Amino acid sequence: MATAPRPRTTTRDPGELGRRLTAWLGTRLPGAEVTGVGVPESNGMSSETLLFDIEHPEPPLRACALRLAADPDAYTIFPTYDMARQHRTMSLVAEHTDLPVPRVLWLEEDPEPLGAPFFVMERAEGRVPPDVMPYTYEGNWLHSATDAQRARLEEASVSLIARLHDQFPVKEAEFLAAPGEGSALRRHVEAQRAYYNWVVAGLPASPLIERGFDWLAEHWPADEGEPVLNWGDARIGNVIYDGFEPAAVLDWEMAAVAPREVDLGWMVYLHRFFQDLTVSFGQPGLPDFLRRDAVERRYAELTGHTPRDMEFYTLYAALRHAVVMLRVAYRQVHFGEVRVPADPDAMILHRASLDTMVRGTYWSEP
Repeated sequence: MATAPRPRTTTRDPGELGRRLTAWLGTRLPGAEVTGVGVPESNGMSSETLLFDIEHPEPPLRACALRLAADPDAYTIFPTYDMARQHRTMSLVAEHTDLPVPRVLWLEEDPEPLGAPFFVMERAEGRVPPDVMPYTYEGNWLHSATDAQRARLEEASVSLIARLHDQFPVKEAEFLAAPGEGSALRRHVEAQRAYYNWVVAGLPASPLIERGFDWLAEHWPADEGEPVLNWGDARIGNVIYDGFEPAAVLDWEMAAVAPREVDLGWMVYLHRFFQDLTVSFGQPGLPDFLRRDAVERRYAELTGHTPRDMEFYTLYAALRHAVVMLRVAYRQVHFGEVRVPADPDAMILHRASLDTMVRGTYWSEP
């Protein structure tokens, strides 16, 4: 996927969306016009993001971004898209923490104006570590940075998670708790299992993913700890940086109530995903960046909480990512971009790393 053309994610036309957005905006801000409509160059395989400016006498120009629920005709990555939930989460995080969350402006739950619910927020200026081509590849701005600059970005990014976990009152996040019985972690995992069942409904199951769920059951943490608000998609590809400092924390659709280590495992593994992919294509990548031991140490320094059972949580992250990647692959099948192989596990891009995690050898290998 890193070297192939970007998979199709929508059937919508940005120009048409811009025209419809102007008509809608006139009901909220009479006399306003939408200009400079575009989409981000990379990142984002689920909800759609539209970038635009507002021309209006007061203010004369406002840079905005719009998050639009996924195109129902584009084989959506997730079964539901609750834009009000994301809007509420971002508003609460801005209220209760010092994280640089973009200010949300308007929420539209009626699908009629743009074909799906959406919300509008102010747009931060800066740059994002790209997914395609991955920031671990030679030639992009993060790979070309100095060791000291990357170290600063790493420390600042881990600090985002630490501050979120410590500052946000978890009682305000009850609406984000997964349904069901049991602890926050058990409910979180069961929700992921239900998502997997939805992904493979009517399609070949993944033996590797099912082995992963079995592994989790056999290695369940003895002490899950108190749950906190999790960002959910906690990775540097969801941060806009001003230089090497976070300017905006984005993409809250996977926010949840869960142990601290769920976010930490996701940040560590999502970097490993890109790093392993880069090495497989013959490049060194960034082997000293976002190392698990460094992330754990920095988080402990900031919070006083020493991360526990990180092999469990990094495998859980790899497993969750495998389910998403399987759905992305089936969307490519839907659009005729690829064919279904005889072995469904071949559709999981990081099959090898997940397999070695399940076998217990991943972290002992170089």
